[in-house]
Amino acid sequence: MCGICGVWGGQSRETLEAMVAAMHHRGPDDRGVFEDGCVGLGLTRLAIIDTSRAGHQPMYSEDGSITVVYNGELYNFREERRVLESLGHKFHSSSDTEVALRMYQHYGDDFLLRMRGMFAIAVYDKRGGPGRERLLLARDQMGIKPLLYARVGSQLVFASEIKALLASGLVAREVDPVSLRLLLTHGSVSQPRTILSNVQMILPGHRMIVDSGGERIDRYWSLGLDRRKELRQRTYEELVEELASVLEESVRLQMIADVPLGAFLSGGVDSSLLVALMARQVTDHRVKTFSVGFEAEGGAIDETDEAQQTSNFIGTDHTRVVVRASDVRDHLRQIAYGLDQPTVDGVNSYFISMAARRGVTVAVSGTGGDELFAGYPWFGAMALDEARGRSEPWKSFARSAIVALARKPVLDPLVPRRGGYRFGRLRDSAGFLSKYYATNPTFEAGWTARLLAPDIRSEAQAGRSPHYDLCSIDELSHGSVIERVTAVCLRGYTTNRLLRDIDAASMAHSLEIRVPYLDPVVADTALSLPDNVKIGPVQDSGGSAAIRSYRESGTKRILLDVAKGMLPAGFDTKPKRGFGMPFDFWLKGPLRDVVVDLLSEERVKTRGLLDATAVVAVRDKFLDGVLEWTQPWLLMMIELWAQEVLDRPPAALARCA
Repeated sequence: MCGICGVWGGQSRETLEAMVAAMHHRGPDDRGVFEDGCVGLGLTRLAIIDTSRAGHQPMYSEDGSITVVYNGELYNFREERRVLESLGHKFHSSSDTEVALRMYQHYGDDFLLRMRGMFAIAVYDKRGGPGRERLLLARDQMGIKPLLYARVGSQLVFASEIKALLASGLVAREVDPVSLRLLLTHGSVSQPRTILSNVQMILPGHRMIVDSGGERIDRYWSLGLDRRKELRQRTYEELVEELASVLEESVRLQMIADVPLGAFLSGGVDSSLLVALMARQVTDHRVKTFSVGFEAEGGAIDETDEAQQTSNFIGTDHTRVVVRASDVRDHLRQIAYGLDQPTVDGVNSYFISMAARRGVTVAVSGTGGDELFAGYPWFGAMALDEARGRSEPWKSFARSAIVALARKPVLDPLVPRRGGYRFGRLRDSAGFLSKYYATNPTFEAGWTARLLAPDIRSEAQAGRSPHYDLCSIDELSHGSVIERVTAVCLRGYTTNRLLRDIDAASMAHSLEIRVPYLDPVVADTALSLPDNVKIGPVQDSGGSAAIRSYRESGTKRILLDVAKGMLPAGFDTKPKRGFGMPFDFWLKGPLRDVVVDLLSEERVKTRGLLDATAVVAVRDKFLDGVLEWTQPWLLMMIELWAQEVLDRPPAALARCA
């Protein structure tokens, strides 16, 4: 795993060195810089496969006409290497990077269609001769690895992190008002946007081609239904066996490494199943596993006892990491710096990655299981909502028609005004995308509009319905409600928050995270399964807040049956809980002074991004027990990120890495 960067259109070596230095944490093992007349490339390397000098990057074709920098892992590189060798290609390392280079050399831009892994890659190709040089930038199918870029005059600057772009001295330090609205609304910035005005992300499954004529972006992979059409005809028992086989293969491929490898182990089924599959692959040692726990104040959400039981059953070498309020206080600024963009999440990933890095260089995570197998509560909520709509079709149609008119963008300015909060809620009370958002909001549209500083509200599109934010990621709009939720979740919450935060938090500690559930073959398999094998009959809880077991909730039905026999008896009858941290207690107690300081009226006014009166109101309502901790925490992280990343001069960013 690595950090990559570069500049197309002329650059100095000093610029490239500064960008590489700002990402030292992403790859402390090696670094390299390549310069050419029209492009400069840089890389800092965390050596995972072929840790020798033969794996050094930038890597070149034998004649020097192709240069590659690569951040990622190609899990099927051995199979692809054998194919290329049969076609006459010679290899000089055991690195997967060299396989990716040869694949491009042989297949051209469509080599990406054969890539099974996680990656962000830059390929400079000058085989066309002077004036016909080209640069290919691409990102993996699920968006596990980041790749950001900015057009600055005649130059195109790209990197794995915002800090590297800022360290170049070429990118303006301007917060994008629309991105700020998206951050407040969804808890993370929606890609392709980033928190900076002129910086964008290459989207998952997309590639950019840059040449003398400019740049163009196209999509090479998308989510799809029934790519394995035969699965819908099989019995449930056969589907369980097939999914078990697919997951076993994904885990086997993702255990390839020349460095120590372990896994995150919570009390949930997703990570537990992966660890059980990992243990089946290992015969000469016990798998190292890690979980996060808390002191007494976090007892209600601490799953480390369940994780220890699973560890004992499987036979792993387990470490329980205790996170205290004092740890959060001591690392608060490093967390904001490491996460690279402000977000409402990522702290748990930061601490477990810090602990895991003491024993391993690679860790496997269960991220993706909930998304692909209907594990989140909003799957059931959306299924129930659809069922109600079918039972009252005319009422549902009438409400949807009224709401569609009410949420027209021309009416956005009404939302920040007095009485606009109710109007904002009305606009989002119907329609699939609006209701999906309402299952897990950060700040509702009306709140977001008031939180934005008055002088940027218009530019930020204050009051805009989240419906419009989600339209572009409704990738399976023709599918069932469960399939549609899967796509919106994967392309929204998972890509924008979970994967982005996991990458940033883990790489802050030079740790690589792998996510076997998000393998494209696993995704294709999951999206070829009938809904009823993923989620059982969903019942209305009548507003009850009782925590039900996996079996009672009906979620992840097939995954539970795959895990039978591999996990302790009764694992599926335990309460299903999402991973949390006791921030409510911490922020009202040991960290109260931090909350008061970061969200003070003076600080907010000085920063100029948010409305001070609205921010102080959020702070005080939280301290009075009216609001949840996520809302003040997000506002705190915006200010901390601005202090630790935005305010630092380029040279300081390079020194801090």
